[in-house]
Amino acid sequence: MYDLWRSGFVRRSLTRVHASAIAPDDVTWLPDQGAFAYVADPFGIERNGLLTIFAEHFDYRSRRGEIRYFQYDPANVLVGQGVALAEPYHLSYPALVEDGGELYMLPEGYKSGGLTLYRCVRFPDHWEPAHRILDVPAIDATVARHGGKWWMFYALPGPSDRAMRELHVASADVLTGPWTPHGDNPVRSGFHASRPGGTAFEVDGVLHLPLQDCAETYGAAINLLRIETLTPDAFQASVVRRFDASGLLEGYGDGLHTLSGYGDATFIDVKSIRRSAAEGWVRTQYKVRRLLGLNGPRARRRSMSATPAQLAGRRA
Repeated sequence: MYDLWRSGFVRRSLTRVHASAIAPDDVTWLPDQGAFAYVADPFGIERNGLLTIFAEHFDYRSRRGEIRYFQYDPANVLVGQGVALAEPYHLSYPALVEDGGELYMLPEGYKSGGLTLYRCVRFPDHWEPAHRILDVPAIDATVARHGGKWWMFYALPGPSDRAMRELHVASADVLTGPWTPHGDNPVRSGFHASRPGGTAFEVDGVLHLPLQDCAETYGAAINLLRIETLTPDAFQASVVRRFDASGLLEGYGDGLHTLSGYGDATFIDVKSIRRSAAEGWVRTQYKVRRLLGLNGPRARRRSMSATPAQLAGRRA
């Protein structure tokens, strides 16, 4: 078995989505990547009249994620795409952060052993490391400015699926740190609502955080956490809403693990658990590519090209 994800967006703010439901006809889906590849963890921003979505691109034949971008015009037509960021290690969860007039990306790269903040040098395809802000391999790190401080919500790797069952918090006075771990870490435990899954946002001045439900399967749904108390030494919160993939896209009802937003756009992904007789061949391809050194970011960038069908931007 293996997971395939489809990412999409709706032209509605996170606060409006929080107050209502997402209708299937409202979603514009990013291009299908084929039988053994996908894009997931979508985050986006609107610039120069285009909506640009950054997402993890993963191919089971190389098994190393990179960040790609997809650009849509006001009519929701795909007009551009490409590689935004690739490293020798797996990248995912390209959370975007604006601070001091600069645009940053905070992708997960836990196999690097830490958490690196990247600064946008040329939008959307040139990013450079700006600061290594944590020396622990934070997973799905989500930052937000709230109450005069920066807050980071993240998971940590470990045995017994630790990354899916613990929520950790850190705080800082400035985005680049130093970051101080919360006095009660982990502030939440359990598979239903601990791993971050999207953009933190305020409703009536109260911070809300999307968290993944991993109780039955990885990324089964998003449980929205309302954070009532948030100080460096105290944390109190409760789940107030649940979002799942029911009815959004045919064949993709097995999970939803990202709910992010920017301005008047919200981004989601949905999951399909697949079985295929070709899985063994795909695993063999991965091993051969690894032996030949074809799984690195340079090799994947050379192989990435847009086709007319991919640029045809349509609703699924």
